[in-house]
Amino acid sequence: MVFIAILAIVIYFVFKISGHESALVRSQPGLYRVVRVDDGDTISVDMNGTTETVRFIGVDTPETHHPDKPVQCYGPDAANYTKRLIGSQKVRLEADPLNTNRDRYGRLLRFVYLPDNTLVEQKLISEGYGFAYTYFPSSKNDQFNALEQQAKAAGKGLWSTCRVTTEANGVKQTQAL
Repeated sequence: MVFIAILAIVIYFVFKISGHESALVRSQPGLYRVVRVDDGDTISVDMNGTTETVRFIGVDTPETHHPDKPVQCYGPDAANYTKRLIGSQKVRLEADPLNTNRDRYGRLLRFVYLPDNTLVEQKLISEGYGFAYTYFPSSKNDQFNALEQQAKAAGKGLWSTCRVTTEANGVKQTQAL
């Protein structure tokens, strides 16, 4: 009887620990290899053998590949900055509970972190390579708006090189001065 009770306790704790570890693994996002940088705010990553296009949450960089728009002022600079920032590093992707999983183009919507925990969106906005894109809800909208105002006030990046206009839907566009 004692043996059976001990065995039951051991089995209980093995399953409890295994379940806990499984939950821990599920809640810890992994690092993914960047296949390519599509533009300043979009990358493609290898997710377990499948290439997924990832659109950064909360930032919008000037266009470089839009089918209906010309290459915009500072677009190539933003794309190159993203390439340099990420380099050959892998990235950690984090969903936002306030945002949807995918956009209307089927791209994953994620915050993108470097292995040292640098938030790529934060760097893009604070260095003047992109705008706070707060048209959709995000847990970091206030932070990103503040970073944009600081970059604008300091004349960083596109803020000193481009004329910025805002469309009725809040999307910012750039043109050379």
